[in-house]
Amino acid sequence: MRVYHYFKMRFKTFYFLVFFSHAIYAQKSVTNQNLSWIGLNTTLEINDKWYFQNEIQSRNFVDPFTKHQLLFRGHLHRKFGVSGYEGSLGFCYFLQNSNNPLAVINLTVPEWRPHIEIANKQKIKNIIIDQRYRLEARYYHNTNFDRSLLIDGYKFGNFRFRYRAQATIPISDLVRKLNLKLKIGDEVMLNGGTNIKLNVFDQNRLYASLVFEFNPDYNLEFGYINWFQELPDGSFYQRNIAQISFNHKLKLKREKVVDTD
Repeated sequence: MRVYHYFKMRFKTFYFLVFFSHAIYAQKSVTNQNLSWIGLNTTLEINDKWYFQNEIQSRNFVDPFTKHQLLFRGHLHRKFGVSGYEGSLGFCYFLQNSNNPLAVINLTVPEWRPHIEIANKQKIKNIIIDQRYRLEARYYHNTNFDRSLLIDGYKFGNFRFRYRAQATIPISDLVRKLNLKLKIGDEVMLNGGTNIKLNVFDQNRLYASLVFEFNPDYNLEFGYINWFQELPDGSFYQRNIAQISFNHKLKLKREKVVDTD
C-alpha cells in the first residue's frame, strides 16, 4: 500500500502532462516512426562518495535503416552521505541527423549540452525508486539556411528541464548468478528560453525494460520506449523504440582482503 501511494503522488504530474499533450496530439499533424537504440554505459567508482559515468548511444531509423542520432555523455557524481541524494555535473556531445529518414539533405549537426542534476534513490520493500532532476543548456552548431552545410561557430538554443521517475523491480532468479529485473519509468522534458514559442512541452518518454544482471558489475538491458515529442511548428512525432544497452561498472578503490591466517 505504501508503494501504491508513493507512485500515486510522484506520477500525478506525469498523468496531467501526458493527458494534456495527447489531447493536443489528436488535433495536430503526427508522424509515426520506428527506431532502434544501442548503448554502452560505463560507471567508474572512484571512492565511496565520487563516481564517473560515461554513455555512448547510437540511434537509428529502422525502415529504411539510417542514422538519426549519436551521443557521447559524461558526468561526475557526488553522493551526499547515506541520504540517497547525489549531485552531478556533466556534458553531452550530440550528433543530430535529419528527423526524416528519407531526406535528400541529411547533414550531421553537432550540439553541446552541459548539464547539472540532482537525483534521489530510495528502497521501498524490494523496489528501488529513482528520481532525477536535470537542467541542460543546448548549443547548436551553426548551419546555412537550408541546413546543407556547417558554418563556423555555435549558437545557444534553449534550456531544457528533465524530470525522470523510475522503478526497478526484481522478478526472479533465472539461473545461478543471473538475476532478472523489471525497470519501468517515465521522463518529461520542458523547454525554456526566449527562442521557445510553442513547444514548452518538449517530449515524454515512457519506457519498460528487462535487465539481465550477470553480477553486480555487469548487466544487459532490453527495453521499449514510447517517445512522444512536440516540434516548434506544433506538429508531433510518435516514436516506437527498441533499446539494447550493455552496462558495466569499474572500481578504482580496491576491496580490502581479510587475512584469515
